[in-house]
Amino acid sequence: MRNVHDNILSCVGDTPIVRLGNLARGLKSNVYAKCEMLNPGGSVKDRIALQIIDDAVAAGELHPGATIVEGTSGNTGAGLAMVAALRGYRTTFVMPDKQSEEKRAALRAYGARVVVTPTAVEPEDERSYYSVSTRLGGEAGAYFANQYHNPSNPKAHYLATGPEIWEQMDGKIDVFVGGLGTGGTITGVGKYLKEQNPDIKIIGVDPVGSLYYDYFHTGELTDAATYVLEGIGEDFLPSTIDFSFIDDVVRVNDKECFQMTRRVVREEGIFCGGSSGAAVAGALKWIRLNDAEGKNVLILLPDSGSRYLSKIFNDAWMREGGFLEPEVGFGSVRDLVHARGDRELIAVEPSDRVTAVVGTMKLHGISQVPVVENGRLRGILTDTSLLERALRVGGGNAAVAELIQANYTTVDLDTEISVLVELFRRVKAAFILDGQRPVGIITKIDLIDYISSLTGAGES
Repeated sequence: MRNVHDNILSCVGDTPIVRLGNLARGLKSNVYAKCEMLNPGGSVKDRIALQIIDDAVAAGELHPGATIVEGTSGNTGAGLAMVAALRGYRTTFVMPDKQSEEKRAALRAYGARVVVTPTAVEPEDERSYYSVSTRLGGEAGAYFANQYHNPSNPKAHYLATGPEIWEQMDGKIDVFVGGLGTGGTITGVGKYLKEQNPDIKIIGVDPVGSLYYDYFHTGELTDAATYVLEGIGEDFLPSTIDFSFIDDVVRVNDKECFQMTRRVVREEGIFCGGSSGAAVAGALKWIRLNDAEGKNVLILLPDSGSRYLSKIFNDAWMREGGFLEPEVGFGSVRDLVHARGDRELIAVEPSDRVTAVVGTMKLHGISQVPVVENGRLRGILTDTSLLERALRVGGGNAAVAELIQANYTTVDLDTEISVLVELFRRVKAAFILDGQRPVGIITKIDLIDYISSLTGAGES
């Protein structure tokens, strides 16, 4: 008998790689996709589920009859539930309420208990899915899989996914692109591939609202915000991600992710989910800026479209969210800066005194100012926080370091205006970076003036 297995778990991995011929038309690079939705549990997370459970058993942390607990957007839960079904464990999964009903139903089909928590709360909030899963994982008879801080997560990809990709591509891979969720996939794969060839570029894709993009470019944790895309992006920093293996991070918004997901299905025949669309959208952005003849780019597609039938593939849901509307071509930050004209970036240092910074802001007629230390962006100061401190007795002589806020974002000259619009729904200012050095600032009024000039909205 050929290709016959003792059980479903031995079918995890060895997923195919296919060329994206239609979506990559017009590019010099060769663009490929690794179809992780063809794992038996329907996603790339089958790999870490098996590794986490095997390692926990070997370490004596997971005992027969125990309950496996995990906070999940759905895919890791499905992988863990599949393994648990064969090995006799019970499962409890905690999910944010933004996850699709298909994902909840899939977990319940395995016999899992599903606990749904609110999405729009801080990670430290006792109602968040991080807090609830941690609490349930600490109960007697429970094992907390803890994918965000479990070294078995990147280990699975270092031991299996990375070598598999290297072998399938016969070592002829120049760029690997993957979404940033727990960071386990890109860290494990990136580490392995760079050991084989340090020149391979590892590119992460991050949704607007997540904090990874800004952290990668500044080393600072900005304020996260809500977004609709499921499966990638975070509002805290997991220990399973290692940025030393990542060469660049590309930002995408909800609309382009969902529209690209539909295009992948309709133009390439690959029935994938939203995080796959995000990975392809981000990859194509990066390739257009770095295209070269014969360059081999591999994009990892994490999961199946079957888990998003009520959302991304539902016209009514897409229309309600405004995701079916065509993207208006307003250009990029480069175009905005050209239209507005260059401006000197006024900045202060963390050691500057409140009265001095207030004077600087008054002199230049600005209400917010970046804080820069050793050429790197530390955060932003607003007139409101400075005023409150100045009104205190002796407050004017205090250093501004403790008043630094994280309500900002970073962009580069190639950032699309459509993405900038999404960012300004969440933050007060956007700083233009050259590498890690801030070289300019864009405010909401700058954006309004620019769009008005293109649409004629400002004409009387």
